Amino acid sequence: MNPWAVLVAAALLAGYAVLSRRLSTTVVSGPMVFVAGGLAMGPLGLDLVDRGQDAEVTRAVLESALALVLFAGASSVRRRDLRRERSLPVRLLTIGLPLTMALGWLLAGAVLPGLGLWELAVIGVVLAPTDAALGQQAVSDERVPATVRHGLGVESGLNDGIALPFFLLALAAAGEGHGERQGPAAVFLLALVVSGAIGLAAGWLGAELLGRSAARDTSTPAWRQILVLLVPAAAYALCVVTDGSGFIGAWTAGLAFGTAGRARASADRPTTTPATATATDDAATASASASASADERVGHEVEFTDRLGELLTALSFLLFGAVILGPVLRHADWRMLLYALLSLTVVRMLPVALALAGTGLRPPTVAYIGWFGPRGLASLVFGLIAFEEALPGTETLSGVIAVTVALSVLLHGCSAAYLGSRYGRWYSGSLRL
Repeated sequence: MNPWAVLVAAALLAGYAVLSRRLSTTVVSGPMVFVAGGLAMGPLGLDLVDRGQDAEVTRAVLESALALVLFAGASSVRRRDLRRERSLPVRLLTIGLPLTMALGWLLAGAVLPGLGLWELAVIGVVLAPTDAALGQQAVSDERVPATVRHGLGVESGLNDGIALPFFLLALAAAGEGHGERQGPAAVFLLALVVSGAIGLAAGWLGAELLGRSAARDTSTPAWRQILVLLVPAAAYALCVVTDGSGFIGAWTAGLAFGTAGRARASADRPTTTPATATATDDAATASASASASADERVGHEVEFTDRLGELLTALSFLLFGAVILGPVLRHADWRMLLYALLSLTVVRMLPVALALAGTGLRPPTVAYIGWFGPRGLASLVFGLIAFEEALPGTETLSGVIAVTVALSVLLHGCSAAYLGSRYGRWYSGSLRL
């Protein structure tokens, strides 16, 4: 990569780091800064990057970022998060996500002529997962009720992993008959079954090693965090070696690591019984305390992996603007823009409304949840993988995905602080979701 491009990228990251707290209260989000900086570095600006020469670097950064984000997101999800809050995350994941993929597939056929049935399915699936980082203020604003914030956070942490099998199957079906590609049956066996098993085993083993070393005090806190980073790396590599999906391996490793790590931390924690408490009160208090302590321990152990994922995600948006979006804008047309708008509105908001029907949630809450479904890192990586498969209509497919993500970065970034504040004030006045 051009040394000047590295210097500009470093300066941009440093500048954002210095101003990050100030910018967090404005309409300027981190992804907006990085995509704009990437555009300035790319062929539409300083022309410091070359799509052909820097393609490998771009892919390595994007895939590494997604693997870490998948692992960290899955490890942070607790089973009780899926049971509480009116089952909001469960409805979004089991009803809203499949409907989003199906509706995206259907509308792609109406708006984007010239693509085959399975290429259209790839578009629908690629643009279904959400990325909370693009509207961070919307899920971090304390004025927004915890039910909504937690629901959107859990959805974002799990939906990209859930969408992965559908993406791989659609990609296999689209590529069948074009070169020596695996068919859907082979993809299901290797990518879903084998990779899932490898990830679960790696996550459980990592949690056990970490728990034993912590309990016996044979490792330092810094190296325990490094050990956690090795879990998704090992799961990803083993899945690639077996011709499976490294992303599914990293995601399932995160699920297993978080579950096993919390169980281990709760078991290792000594419990005390206050003399003045009743048996029932003591049991409830001890259970809640142990659960909170386990969550805190797992969160601390995953912190380094999470921060590295954030850095790589920032670089991903920078490279997206420089290597992918810049060239795409040269041949983008109105159909791509129309589908991007539909994807961010109708394709997301209608399935969410159907998924939340019967919950008693009021229209402003349903609209808020529906709007904050940004498309980000997962869509970029899935789109990059699809592009490299050289499917029929690759230029249209990659263009639609790039335009949709770029539009999401702009619209969700600009609206997150304002709508979060406005919705929070509305909720404070009504105290009803």
